[in-house]
Amino acid sequence: MDKIVVLDFGGQYAHLIANRIRRLNVYSEIKDASTKAEDLLEYKGIILSGGPLSVFEENAPKFDSEIFDLGVPILGICYGHQLLMQTLGGKVEKGKIKEYGLAELEIEDQKSIFKNLQDRPNLSSQLLGRIIENVWMSHGDEVTELPIGFETLASTNDCKNAAVWNPEKKIVGIQFHPEVTHTDKGMQMLDNFINICECSRDWNLEHFFREKVNEIKEKVGNKKVFLLISGGIDSTVTYLLLAEALGAHNVYGLLVDTGFLRKNEREEIEITLRKLGVNLHVHDGKEEYFEALDKVYNPEEKRKIIGDLFVKILEKETNKLNITSGDWMFAQGTIYPDTIESGGTKHSDKIKTHHNRVEKIQELIDEGRLIEPIAELYKDEVRDVAAQMGLDEKLVWRHPFPGPGLAIRIICSEKEFFPDRAFELEHRINLLLQPKRLKAKIFPIRSVGVQGDARSYKNPVAVHGIAEFAQLEKVGTDLINKYPILNRAIYCVSDSEIINYGLTEGLKLTPNRVELLQKADEIVRKAIEENNLTRKIWQFPVVLIPININGRKGESIVLRPVASEEAMTANFYKLPTDVLKSIVLDILSLDGISGVFYDITNKPPGTIEWE
Repeated sequence: MDKIVVLDFGGQYAHLIANRIRRLNVYSEIKDASTKAEDLLEYKGIILSGGPLSVFEENAPKFDSEIFDLGVPILGICYGHQLLMQTLGGKVEKGKIKEYGLAELEIEDQKSIFKNLQDRPNLSSQLLGRIIENVWMSHGDEVTELPIGFETLASTNDCKNAAVWNPEKKIVGIQFHPEVTHTDKGMQMLDNFINICECSRDWNLEHFFREKVNEIKEKVGNKKVFLLISGGIDSTVTYLLLAEALGAHNVYGLLVDTGFLRKNEREEIEITLRKLGVNLHVHDGKEEYFEALDKVYNPEEKRKIIGDLFVKILEKETNKLNITSGDWMFAQGTIYPDTIESGGTKHSDKIKTHHNRVEKIQELIDEGRLIEPIAELYKDEVRDVAAQMGLDEKLVWRHPFPGPGLAIRIICSEKEFFPDRAFELEHRINLLLQPKRLKAKIFPIRSVGVQGDARSYKNPVAVHGIAEFAQLEKVGTDLINKYPILNRAIYCVSDSEIINYGLTEGLKLTPNRVELLQKADEIVRKAIEENNLTRKIWQFPVVLIPININGRKGESIVLRPVASEEAMTANFYKLPTDVLKSIVLDILSLDGISGVFYDITNKPPGTIEWE
């Protein structure tokens, strides 16, 4: 079976590249960036991933230059492209403009990875003699001079050498990310690279299923497995894989009710899992969690406490049930985005600590006591496996829900946080927005984002005025690219103008705030189900922020519907006007809600969740 290897420089999309190659029916594997060339002899192609560091940094990861002697095609993406060019004698410089988001790629020649990209160019492309495609950028540095033997294939307004090619050595370098869905013809570009590698196409998810069942049997042996289960598609598929490999009688499930589940969710999960035959134990941990999170405001600290307490509850329950470490192993339904955003590869940056990647969980993994059968998969692949297993369509397409639940959708406010010279910046933003008849306020709260493969924790900008989603998407992207102290843009959908606003300081996680968010979340869930939007919207976080507007008491809700396939990148989803209007009116009728906003940030630079 032919293989392509992805050398991982810590980029958020390293495994997404491998995912895409596998979807084109070629087996792909991830290896550390520094893997020796002699250990790559079995691969027919090499891809160098992106990464969070600059090639100028002292600790920037490198690759073994002897890979050039292997004689196989090489594709460098983003950081990988810059490192390729620098290593081969080209020049990389700090970019004048950092690009995060969509860019127009002007393709000069349909060859290499651009072969047959557009069989019928549109009229403007024919007149120009070139092809224009939308691609996804996320970079600060850029290649300014090419090594000998390379030619430029494509460029953008802000990046001259956005795609380069050495036909003799079959080496391609591209500044954009073809692996993300936002790059229009990205899959065809990767397909063309596979053709350059002359690979056979003989891998699919059926292979994965068979191999994973055998792997579980080998790892677990005669032990039983204690599964940490949430009722979502990830942990459910994990259970079915374990049951297939070991027999259902050897798999035990623990569901922890943290108090941060959606309305009526515990009951719904129990019914679903028991129908599947799960031997399920439920622990009510609401009081423990609220006590542990009292007066905790920082999102990373919040996540760590949630994860650590989860492990303590696990230890307590296993002792109560007389489950000894010698006879039992543990399992959880971790998927790849959980590990990569937690800094799960050698060179990656920690975006946020997932509850299933806290220190104590990592200790179990290091001790060989915890297995994660689907940790290599993305949500779209998990859903494919679930469908092949015959799971109910409603469960297959159930929206992802984070382990920490609504706890990370409730922003806590210890005090106001404004960046330096915030009001001067706000003034400049308003001058910029004036021709568009829009205005903006910088809110004194922060949310987590991802920019250039690195974590950001910055302020949102709230835009208000009358505008269509298409205009707002460009406005949001432009503001965040132009002003680095921002990482998220939201649009006021409850009021045409924000006359004034206030922050409620000292707000922490409380049962009352959770109950308020549960009610708003239920309104949203019912609306998307009734309007058949469940499959069109990948995930719909509903966020509670301690901001009141226009003299009304209470807090505000942020609607965060996103469209995605694998959660590593996402566009905010544009709800139909009538659906949005209905949701806003219903949420405003809740006691304690002051305003409603719409998150108009793509990922990157914003993460899907706010914390």
